[in-house]
Amino acid sequence: MHLQSKSPAAICVALTLVATACARLAAQEERFTCQASSRSAEHALTADTRFDASKAATAYGFDLAASPISFSKAACSSDKPFFFSIAATDGNYQVTVDLGGPEASTTTVRAEARRLFIDELSLAAKQSKTVVFNVNVRTPTIAGAAKTGEAPVEVHLKPREIGALDWDNKLTLEFNGEHPSVRSITIKRIDDLPTVYLAGDSTMVDQDKEPWAAWGQMLPVFFGPKVVIANDAESGETIKSFVGERRLAKVESTWKSGDYLLIQFAHNDQKPGGGFVSIPEYKDLMRRYIADARAKGVTPILVTAMNRRKFDADGKIEQTLGEYPQATRDVAAEQHLGLIDLNAMSKTLFEALGDAGTLKAFVHYPANTFPDQPQELKDDTHFNSYGAYELARAIVQSIRDQHLPLENYLRPNIPPFDPAHPLPFAEWHLPSSPFVSTTTPYGR
Repeated sequence: MHLQSKSPAAICVALTLVATACARLAAQEERFTCQASSRSAEHALTADTRFDASKAATAYGFDLAASPISFSKAACSSDKPFFFSIAATDGNYQVTVDLGGPEASTTTVRAEARRLFIDELSLAAKQSKTVVFNVNVRTPTIAGAAKTGEAPVEVHLKPREIGALDWDNKLTLEFNGEHPSVRSITIKRIDDLPTVYLAGDSTMVDQDKEPWAAWGQMLPVFFGPKVVIANDAESGETIKSFVGERRLAKVESTWKSGDYLLIQFAHNDQKPGGGFVSIPEYKDLMRRYIADARAKGVTPILVTAMNRRKFDADGKIEQTLGEYPQATRDVAAEQHLGLIDLNAMSKTLFEALGDAGTLKAFVHYPANTFPDQPQELKDDTHFNSYGAYELARAIVQSIRDQHLPLENYLRPNIPPFDPAHPLPFAEWHLPSSPFVSTTTPYGR
């Protein structure tokens, strides 16, 4: 919601609607059940239940694509991906989905801009399973930053973020896979769980369209229902621009004691030009993030940036990030902080995959792989879902190896990960979201 250009009256109306949406979900949980007809339940989901933005704070229903094609035996099922949205404002929400239907199904669930929460859950016909996860919703407005009577202060969004699912006034779920099926969806606001904020660039961000992906949007699938992952990373950011565009201010307006902040920059900081951040300034800004977090009882954790796909003649990864990974290590040691050395782990991972194997992890596709793609995609910085997922596994394994506090929130029975022995691409699968872009994200 962009309010600077609106009249005071329009601003008041907009803020009233936002407050109504917040109060609605804060007051009680809302349960939506799949029904053949809306007559049998107050919050029935039928083929005609569509999200209508004109209803503002009371809007809910299927969104963005066609409704499910079957509502047999009180289950919403389809042969294509489908989406559900509900009006919501800034905050954390607990989502409970009862998956399954009259036919066998394999369902993947993502939220907002393709954050992964359920990875291909297979159920037999008539079987069901309840899964609980937590979704962070954010809008551009920075609470408490504006003076009384003035227009709200907002994050400075890039053009690609305008209207994006990560910044709107609704919570959106994507149901995907082989005959995806859901029986009910329950949503309630939660305010008492720790939140893990992610600050970084395009290698961490929620990439909203295929074939692009980043490790931050894969991270939620590894965590249980006692924590929330809030990915505030954005493409093209440096540790300095993240402050200048008020992204850090947005995080600071919502964090609380007991939360966490994962910080990963470098890819854009090193580039010559107006956005260049020198090593001394990089370290100073990192110290500022750390000091701000500690002052509010938030635990910062530093992450070194992963390598680019660049091999030398001997098949070894070349370091293209200069002194920035070491600068991150130095600040972590100086400040006595947890450090996830993704730079080192990605070197091991990429060398294990090899020059040819890494083509399956980065965005490398022949021409005409996707609609309106006459040229090949050849990007040695950005990942597809396979590459992003393997990097997220590395992050999780480092958390476990070091017994960082976040280990307590991981889901049980996560298989161990050795970056020297990654899962072969042929053994990995995740259904693609229906929205595609061949435009390279900001930052390289």
